[in-house]
Parts: sequence; C-alpha cells; structure tokens
Amino acid sequence: MRTLAVVGGGVIGLSVAWCAAEVGWAVTLFDPASGSGASWVAGGMLAPLSEGWPGEEAALAFGAASLARWPEFAARLQVHATTELFTATRTLTVALDTADAADLRTIADWVNAQPLPTLDSARALSTSATARTGDIPEMSAQGDGAGGEHLRLLDRGGVRALEPGLARTVRAGLLANSEPAVDNRALVNALRIACAASGVEFRAEKVNSLADLSHDRVVLAAGAAAAQLWPGLPVRPVKGEILRLRRRPSAPTPPESVIRARVHGRPIYLVPRSDGIVLGATQYEQGFDTAVTVAGVRDLITDAEAILPGIGEYEFAEATAGSRPGSPDNLPLIGYLDERVIAATGHGRNGILDTPVTVDAVLSLLADAQLPEARSADPGRFRTSAPISSGGVR
Repeated sequence: MRTLAVVGGGVIGLSVAWCAAEVGWAVTLFDPASGSGASWVAGGMLAPLSEGWPGEEAALAFGAASLARWPEFAARLQVHATTELFTATRTLTVALDTADAADLRTIADWVNAQPLPTLDSARALSTSATARTGDIPEMSAQGDGAGGEHLRLLDRGGVRALEPGLARTVRAGLLANSEPAVDNRALVNALRIACAASGVEFRAEKVNSLADLSHDRVVLAAGAAAAQLWPGLPVRPVKGEILRLRRRPSAPTPPESVIRARVHGRPIYLVPRSDGIVLGATQYEQGFDTAVTVAGVRDLITDAEAILPGIGEYEFAEATAGSRPGSPDNLPLIGYLDERVIAATGHGRNGILDTPVTVDAVLSLLADAQLPEARSADPGRFRTSAPISSGGVR
C-alpha cells in the first residue's frame, strides 16, 4: 500500500488525510495538536463572490470552484459530525456610506458577468432564504442568483426586510444566496472523527525536516509554518483576532445571514452560531504573534455596534487569535515542490472555503494528474529554494 505523510492538522491537512485514506493511501498525519491553529479560530465563511473585485479573476474562479463542491463535501462529512455543520445559508454585505454602496454595485456587476461554475447545489442550502427574499426591494435589476447572476443588490428597505436587527444607518446591501457559513469547530471535530474512521494514523509530533519522513509522498499542509519546513516558500503568517459572543436572554437574536461590512475602512464580519455570534476579524502583519490586543478587541466591538446595535447585550465569551497562511497573490500554493512533496498551503483567510477544491487537487496530483480548476494555484508561479517538478514520480 502506498504511504502518505500529511504534515499539518488544520482543516486542509485533516481533509486531505481523510480523503486520501478513503481512496487507498496509508496515511499518517503529523501535528502536535491537530485542529488547534487558525482552523479553530476561523469564522467559517464561504464567500468568494462577496469578496470578488475586478482584476481578481483567478481568485474568484478558484473560490467559486470550491464553493460549488461544498454541498457534496459537507454531505459526506455530516455523517461524522455531532452537530449541523452549516450555521448560515446566505451572506449579506452591507454599506454604511455612498462610497461603500458604489463598491457593492461594482462587485455585483463584475461577479455576475464572470463565467463561474453553477452554484445551484450550493444555493439549495438557501431554499428557505430565497423564499423569504423574493419580494425584497432591489437597487436595480440585478438577479438573485438565477440565470447566472449570483449577487443581488438591495436598497435600504430590502436590507431591513431581510435583517431587521441591523442599524438604520445601513444604506444598501449585497445578497449572496449561495454563500453559506460553517461552524469551523464542528468541522474540525467531524474531520478528526472521519480520519479515525478511515484509518488515518495520528502522530502528535512536530516534524523538523521533511527529509526525515520515509513515506512515498508528503503533503505539506502546515499553514503559516510551511516555510519553516520548505525555506523560500512564499507563505507568511497574517495575524487575525476573533471574538465569540454568547447570546443572553435579553439580547436580540443573531442575524440569520453572515453579515459583512467595512467600518472606518476596517473589514468586519458577524457569523451566526447556535449560541451567539462569531465576530471578526482584525488583520496584522506581525509574524507568529497570537496575543489578543486591547486595540483589536476595542475595534471589533466598536465596529460591530455600528452594524448591529443590539450586540452590546451579548456575553463576551472568548477572544482568540490565529495565524493565517498568506501568499503574495492571495491564491494558495497547491502542487509538487519536488518529486515527492506536495504543497497545500497559503490559503490566507479562505482556508475553509478552499478545502474541497484543494482536496480534489491534491488527490489528482497523487494520481499523477492535475485538476484544471487548480492550475492557478501551482507553486511553480513563484521561485522557491528547491526545484519544483510539474509532477510526481511517474
């Protein structure tokens, strides 16, 4: 039996290990504390469309390809989960001023014009949401996702009808009915169970050198730490702080949608959970610093109150920080670094979104093929400190 070492036990590493074991590889996963890094801190948003911007065609196509795979991926994993994986079925990006409202129109016009894969399967998660929003006022004739139009512009009244708890100062919204969110911690726990059921061997060990591993293939999925094991790999840590707020009896219910916005130029999101809200996220270039700062907490809470005034009634439950694995062009690195080692890292803030397409890409490489949707993520687009091969041992 062919042997595979997966170095890194975040959502990417766990998913690769699980799926590779299911297709016949003898898999060993190396991580001192699997699932405890950025994957445990994440918000769980699956929102490549809402984050789209003209000129970023490759990032949009890659994220959309993964979003289209999420319903099937989640259905396979749900049998191993102890709770429902999805916590929201749609994403609403809101604007507080005229400039932000203009940006929403720019995003909608550009994304709706792109040749994206069908997202009907992802939209099936939003059947009830679509029914509720059928008569909501729009800013223009943008669609609700049908007929290739994935984003829908809403005016002030439309936003209020969809999410009445939002601030009255919200001017406009951009609705993505095909962009859900998952509970990242439920996802991590389900992946651990799925790996164990598939025969993955867990080694709570830190790998100091890939050369020490004797396996036939190695998948480097160590996130922000990947460059420590492959010097020169253009992956860096990007710090992000997230707050978890628990709903008290006196507090308003969480939004049904994922809410995204920019407040004072800072991006913010509120992701519903069964017991409250995940509020994020700051972004700093500070190396592997995962201390939560007073300024970070202050900015998140202040900005959140500008969007959801009732959030002050919530209980402050947790403040955490993680290191996202950033890349120079905001696309991951997925491909052979030499004839044995495959990179699967550099996903930035989209690690959970990009998981299904990353798994398919890695499995294709293990089968000496290449997934067309992942060509833009080939690490050969960057220079590294060791030769890059276009494939494994043939």
